Amino acid sequence: MVPVWGTADEGERITVTVQGKKAVAICHDGRWRIDLPALEAGGPFEMTIAGKNTITLKNVLIGEVWVCSGQSNMDMTVAACDRAKEEIAGSANAQIRLCKVPRQAADEPQATTPLTWQGCDPRTVGNISGVGYFFARDLQAALKVPVGLLDAAYGGTPAEAWMSPEALKSRPEFQPILDEYAGQVQDSPRAMAQYQAELAAWELSAVEAKQAGRPLAPRPQIPMGPFNFRRPSGLYRGMVLPLATYAMRGVIWYQGERNSPRAKQYRTLFPALIADWRKTWQQGDFPFLFVQLAPFGAPPRDPRESLWAELREAQLLTSQTVPRTGMAVITDVGDEKDIHPRRKQPVGARLALAARAVAYGEKVAYRGPAYRAQEVRGDRIVVSFSDVGQGLVCRGDKLAGFAICGADHKFVNADAEIVGNHVEVHSPQITRPTAVRFGWANFPVVNLWNKDGLPASPFRTDVSP
Repeated sequence: MVPVWGTADEGERITVTVQGKKAVAICHDGRWRIDLPALEAGGPFEMTIAGKNTITLKNVLIGEVWVCSGQSNMDMTVAACDRAKEEIAGSANAQIRLCKVPRQAADEPQATTPLTWQGCDPRTVGNISGVGYFFARDLQAALKVPVGLLDAAYGGTPAEAWMSPEALKSRPEFQPILDEYAGQVQDSPRAMAQYQAELAAWELSAVEAKQAGRPLAPRPQIPMGPFNFRRPSGLYRGMVLPLATYAMRGVIWYQGERNSPRAKQYRTLFPALIADWRKTWQQGDFPFLFVQLAPFGAPPRDPRESLWAELREAQLLTSQTVPRTGMAVITDVGDEKDIHPRRKQPVGARLALAARAVAYGEKVAYRGPAYRAQEVRGDRIVVSFSDVGQGLVCRGDKLAGFAICGADHKFVNADAEIVGNHVEVHSPQITRPTAVRFGWANFPVVNLWNKDGLPASPFRTDVSP
């Protein structure tokens, strides 16, 4: 089904013609919509929309539309990615179309937003999502049909900004989000006055710093409240709802950094977001593909604790429990000092693999090894995995990133070996082991893959889902 919609006079008869097919609608309350049957992929075609006046749309492609959304790592443009100059120079592809969705938060549901589709070439691609472009490029090469990309990402945003008010009210564990925001709204006059004063002082100091050749101090950030783009449901109303009429195949999503301080809550918040978007689009359980957080940052003081590892765990659980989802593991493309790693090509490539499997039913490997079960055998623990594909492999001299503990729950670095499709973990310091962790760090250094070229997800066995 391909919806076509617009505005007209009350009772006006509208006829849409494309690929030799016609459909008719009557305008009610100033708006009309026609749901065309499935169309043949390809193009360019012409589409005629006729009522009291006639509009002819030329150079129309029919193909696969994907929404790419999330926060700054999805928002990061091709121009900011690794090898940007070469990527932009070689980007011309008449079978890919790009659309940058205006970034806006709103307090009232928005029915429309101004959109402009552009061809994919060196003039346009630099300002589009890097992950989105590399995904679209690989997907189009595999499917041999046009691919359209709706780039609806906004840096620095938490999941709750992208969710409907109804979804945020649906579970008691989300109530603290709403309670905290209510307090911030009440305090916003004071907070905004303080912000304006700090901003004025910063602007003055910025001029002085520029004249003196000194580095600028960080710009004050607008406080949370009714003017902040991060507010709960703001981006849902302003950027999600206006897209919900579009026919699309699925969503690619890269977000979670902003929610890492509330990693446990993300276990239910993220699945609720997926369910919320599927309800909003009313196109069934469309594929929702996402990126596990990249390695970043120094280790925590307590080696047993890592909020980023907990957030990755929440993402892993979502991929294992929510139907028609897929997760791209990217433990090999992080940057310890930069929350925005520049090498986005593997990220898009792994999402494209997931799309080919989940959305299009291709028999391709798209998931790396994931923890399934453990068995204690004497002084070692044998870990079994799902998605071993053609088999497990170590990319290096020896497996890295495993830790083991006894009943005291004090983890120590462990030796690990691949035995068939299992990994045996042990340490001379632990004679009676109880649990294993793998890659449990802000910046995990790991090298367990499957032979299909996909890395294993970090995990822990000492906390049940």
